[in-house]
Amino acid sequence: MASIFRNLSVSTTVRRMSTLPRVAILDDYQKVAFKLADWTPLKDRVSIDVYSETLLDEDALVERLEPYQIICAMRERTKFNASLLDRLPNLKYIATTGMYNRGIDVAHAKKNGVFVSGTGGGGNSTLEHIWALILATARHIAVEDAGVKAKRQLWQATIPVGLSGKTLGLVGVGKLGSDTGKIAKAFGMNVIGWSPNLTPERAEAAGVTYVETKEKLFQQSDIISIHMVLSDRTRGLINANDFAHTKPTALFINTSRGPLVDEVALVDALQKKKIAGAGLDVFDVEPLPLDHPLRGLDNVTLSPHLGYVSDDNYKVFWSQTVDNIVGFLDGERKREIHDA
Repeated sequence: MASIFRNLSVSTTVRRMSTLPRVAILDDYQKVAFKLADWTPLKDRVSIDVYSETLLDEDALVERLEPYQIICAMRERTKFNASLLDRLPNLKYIATTGMYNRGIDVAHAKKNGVFVSGTGGGGNSTLEHIWALILATARHIAVEDAGVKAKRQLWQATIPVGLSGKTLGLVGVGKLGSDTGKIAKAFGMNVIGWSPNLTPERAEAAGVTYVETKEKLFQQSDIISIHMVLSDRTRGLINANDFAHTKPTALFINTSRGPLVDEVALVDALQKKKIAGAGLDVFDVEPLPLDHPLRGLDNVTLSPHLGYVSDDNYKVFWSQTVDNIVGFLDGERKREIHDA
């Protein structure tokens, strides 16, 4: 691999005199794109640059991405809205990971003649992370880990929340929600569910007790976990009124998308102890700003959007990305995304 990419400069655009199509790999935080896939099929066919940090400013993005015909997007880390797409006249192809990317305006990309493809995934990364976050939050793992490492004199500082007999409330009972509920039952939990489109029949098929309203779900739940797709209809679905109806002992878990929740209302609920705590993997702005109030709270467990991140998932993501690019260069449209 070194012979193919020896001139590659991470986080720095490489200006080489070349007639080869230029490829930008974006937001490779862990710098593993080349380690987890075989890129030799692209040898001598493209010129590749890698960027490990995310840019949020559109002007800076245009300056960085304007030379590239092909862009590899890692999930929704960099957003490709209509405005940005209109300012990238050389762009012909976006190869994103996963088959859904709400950060790309697919319809506008197609209008501009930009092809968008996706990939499959591997393993149960998101489901595993949901339960890692639920358990870490309920058992105060981050607080106790930090205390032990800081040589805190007090040996135990918190009382973990037992799960047996408690109620898990699922906002969204699709495949991921229902799978989350199945694991909850292994812990002896009661599982209830609500979503705008959930019916008693679908809830029963998923093994979940149906509740009629979101308000009742928040009132009855000891742990609330969100499993909804972000859209214009669901943006801000969870709001201050919901936290007002939540048990003060309840825990709130979000591994779906940050904007599903009114973040200001969530911070207020945590600061005022309207809820006992939260486990969050997603945020309105990612990476989470360094001065964000969530970073300073002692009743929240944070992870940096790791739900989809695993070695198995990345191997599929990057291997199929290479395959998709080879197909595009050969005039074949593989794994096309028709709608975001």
